[in-house]
Parts: sequence; C-alpha cells; structure tokens
Amino acid sequence: MIIRLSTAALAVASAFPAIALAAPAEQSTVVVTATRQAQRADESLADVTVIERAQIERAGSTFSLPELLARQPGIQMSSSGGPGKATDVFIRGASPRQTLLIVDGMRLGSATLGSPTWQDIPLSQIERIEIVRGPASALYGADAIGGVIQIFTRKGEGAPKVDAFVGVGSYGTRETSVGVSGGTDKLSYSVRGGYAENDGYSAIYSKTKQPFYYNPDKDPYRNSNLSAKLSYRLADGHEVGASILYATGRNHYDSGLGFDNFSDDVQNVWNLYSRNRLSDVWTSTVRFGQSIDDAKNFASYAPNGASIKTTQQQFMWQNDIRLPVGTLLAAYENLHQKAVNQDTFDVSRSINSALLGWTAGFGAHKVQLNARHDDNSQFGGKTTGYAGYGYQILPTLRVQGSIGNAFRAPTFNELYYPGYGNVNLKPESAYNKEVGLLWEQHGHNVSATYFRNRVTNMIVNDQNFIPQNVGSARLEGISLGYGGQLAGFDIVANIDFLDPKDLDTGTRLQRRANKTGNLAVSRSFAALTVGAEWQGAGGRYDRTGETKPMGGYGLVNAFAKYALSKELGVEARANNILDKQYETALGFKTAGANVFFGVRYTPQ
Repeated sequence: MIIRLSTAALAVASAFPAIALAAPAEQSTVVVTATRQAQRADESLADVTVIERAQIERAGSTFSLPELLARQPGIQMSSSGGPGKATDVFIRGASPRQTLLIVDGMRLGSATLGSPTWQDIPLSQIERIEIVRGPASALYGADAIGGVIQIFTRKGEGAPKVDAFVGVGSYGTRETSVGVSGGTDKLSYSVRGGYAENDGYSAIYSKTKQPFYYNPDKDPYRNSNLSAKLSYRLADGHEVGASILYATGRNHYDSGLGFDNFSDDVQNVWNLYSRNRLSDVWTSTVRFGQSIDDAKNFASYAPNGASIKTTQQQFMWQNDIRLPVGTLLAAYENLHQKAVNQDTFDVSRSINSALLGWTAGFGAHKVQLNARHDDNSQFGGKTTGYAGYGYQILPTLRVQGSIGNAFRAPTFNELYYPGYGNVNLKPESAYNKEVGLLWEQHGHNVSATYFRNRVTNMIVNDQNFIPQNVGSARLEGISLGYGGQLAGFDIVANIDFLDPKDLDTGTRLQRRANKTGNLAVSRSFAALTVGAEWQGAGGRYDRTGETKPMGGYGLVNAFAKYALSKELGVEARANNILDKQYETALGFKTAGANVFFGVRYTPQ
C-alpha cells in the first residue's frame, strides 16, 4: 500500500508546494464546464485544469489526445501498443467507463464499450480542453464519476487568414493541417482539415507476455479529420451557431499470426444552437445535435468486417437567470442512445433530465449547489446532487470543499450481449468528498486537493463472465500543483498520490499507479523558446487482484521553437530521450527515443 491518506498527510502535502501540480488556469481564463456557466477559473470551486491552444501545439508529435491528458494532474492512461491503439483514460483512479467526454457541448463515446475512442480525436482540431476532476453527474448525468473532459473545437476571429502546419518524425510520423478562419463583430468562422500517419512498430513486443496475440510486424495508424465552426450574432444578445468535428482512423493491431488485423473508426459530432438574451437577467440557450462512434473491425474471425455503432441524439434547453444574489441555472435535456452491434443486437434507450443550479459569492464566501434527476427508460430514475463551498482566508489564500454523488449507467454490452449480458443490472453509484487549498501571489500559484470517492454497486464479471452489481471501491488521493516563474524559467509541475482500492479484495485496481508526477521547465530567449519535461509513474498491476505487475518509469523529453518571423516558426521535439522501455498495458510496446520536426504558419 503506497500511503495511508489522512488529515496528517494532507497537512504535509499542503506544506510542500515545490513539487506541486499543474498550475491552475490564469485569472483571466474563463471556464464553463465546472458549472455549465461562464466563470473565471480562479473562482471555480471544482478541481479544474484548462489546456490552451499554445500548450496543445507544444505537444508536437504527440498527436495523441490521451498522451496530452496523461500529463495533467490526476489523470493516467494505458495504451495497447502506440498511436491509434485502444486507449483507456483514468481520472482520479476511476475506471475508463466512469469518465464523460463532451465535444462542444455534445456527449461523444461508445454506449457498448462505455468509453470514448480517445485515440482518434486529433489535437490539430482542438482550441482548448477543460478538465473537471470529481463527480459531475449533478451537472451532466450518467458516467461522470471520475470527472468530465470537454473539448472545444477551433474557432475564428479577426481578419480572414490561412494557417498551416507540416511535420515529420520518427517511426514514419507525418502530420499536416490547414485552416481558414476569421470573424467580424457579427460573424465568426473556422474550417480546417488535417491528416496524420505513423508507420508504427509492433504493438506487442513480448511473445512471452502475450503469446496468443504476438505478431512481430509493424502496426501503422492513419487519421483524417475535419472541423468547422460558425456563429452569427443576429442582434445584441442573440446568436446562432453550429459546429462539426469528423475524424476517421485506420488502426492496425496485433491479434496473432496469419492475418493483418485492423479497424476503421469514425468519430462524428455536430450541433446547432441558439443563444438568446430574453431580458436583462435571463439568457436562454437551445442546443440540438448528434454524435456517432462507429467502429468496423477486420480480423481473422471477421475478415469482411464486424461493425459496432453508437448514435447519440441530444437536445438541451438551458436558462441562465441572474438573481439579486448569484445566478440560477435551470435546464432540460433529452438524450436518445442507439447501439447496433452487427449480428448481435440493435437496442436503444431515452433519458429525460431536469437540473437546477445556483452559484453565488458573498464577500469572502463562494457557494455552488446543483441537483439533477435523470429518468432512464431502462433502469428508471436517478437523482444526484453537488454542494461546494469556498472561503477566501486571505487575498492570496482560499480553502474550498465539496460533496457530491454520481452514477454510471450500464452499457448495452453489459445489458444485452448474447450469452453474457444481464438485463437486471443497476447503475453504479459514487459518493465523493474533497477539500482543497489554493494560494496565488505574484504569478505563483499552488494547489493541494484531497479527495475520497466511494463507488458502490460496481459492475464486475462473475466466474462465468456475466456482469453483476457486486463490487465496491474507494478512490482516495492527494493532488499537488505549482505553476509560476522562477529565475526567468516558466515552471509547471504536479504530483499525485492515489490509493485506488477494490474493497471486496483489498487490492489495488488494475493499471493504476499509486504515484505519478510531471514537471515542465521552459525559457524564452527573444525568438527562441526551449524546454524540458519529466513524466514519472510508479508501478502498477495489469490484472485484478494485484497480479501481472508492471514496473514504474520516468521519461525525459525536450522541445524547442524558433520564430523565423511573427507568422512563421520551426519546432522540434525529442521524446523519451533516455530510450526507456516501459509498459502501460502488459506486453504492449511503447515508443522508444524519437524526434519530431515541424513548421507552423500562423498569421497574427
């Protein structure tokens, strides 16, 4: 056991800011995911991280969204063999099925597998990412036990312009993207396309660890993507808009000798909205859209392809009402999910939801209250709530805490898969408590958060591989962060201590490390910016019951960017400089030492 997390441990952690976590967003940063209403990030009572476009570009050859997320506080990932391969994301130790992905306000993911296809979402199409750690079902409904990640696609502003990027790197990596964007006081538009590919390497490097799937051939990956966003202001306080993100990937993977296994995956999400200020205190937003997660697998057992498709049709009506004290949120949502598993099942369900929220500030006090009721056509009703409070002890120091519950709906596979489904499953439930301390002064910010999340009615497979509501888990941890400038160097760092325990067996949950940390140091010299990164993780277990151990690792990266002009720059990145061999899933290979070079044209 790594650490017995306690009040004493929190006190020690709070006094140790020098190895802290990724810096909270700057004061001017506005976030919406934590409350569904715009607020300054430094006023949020939730544990929030914002990744801006500049940080995304710095990722360079990391055109994998999960790799970028895994550098953030409280997030871990496991990958089955490199770019494009099946990838899981864990927030605060919650399972991959207990994290909700939203793109421009729309849910995106598979209702059969229960998790998004993270690896196919291209970074080139993302303007910013907001991460909310902790249960958020009181705002977003099912599946937000570990947290919510919302992606905002690229937008346009200012004079019409064309931007472009081209890069090449190790393992035959090639990446290109081009966009057209602009805007006026009434119109904003952006259209862009991109393509990335990688010759790859054998997804499985160890025949001993994966004897039935091993194949020494290379497993390449390619991704084509497109996004568009348009908004028009009809009059003061009245705006209509639309956005779309489309990405398709072909991923080759290992599944034994004698057949070139690959899958074709499509992620498609679009929405239309109308935002109207109906009075000085009342703004109404109506949003309608659809998301599709479509996978077609070509393998030895299905040479002509086996298809699994999830369609989610979504309608939302949100009202934001400014009160004499605080702001009221009142909303209605309808979600219709349909899943087609070729030759297996064709099923659907509808969820009607009503939610209320109130946020307010009283001098040094801040309050957030949320409640939501989801009526699911499969398992009935579920009510969730959230209460957060913050107190500004000093102008530079704030303490905050929250309690909240959340749930995860059973997937269609868990309910209906022939021979292995269980139609009597109930939702998983979670109850979370957390407390945080935030300090900010003269450009330095430090944060410390302690959380304890109890998950019950966990869905686990019995000895016959039939899912049952029998499990329970405790997700407990401390997350520390620092961001600021020291001696001319920009520094962002985080360290997490996690105890993700299966309470039925007393063992650690699989593929979660109990210690992780990240450190990024950079400095600018006129037109040149250089930096280095360190990413570390402790050991973990690949299987339940603390079996199949995997060792910890530390990775060192370096990057540089040189501005040839205000509009043109060259970039370089070296990853895993020490050529560390490590695993995030047993027997599956990760990239060794590799480099990437790019040229970026970005008109001012």
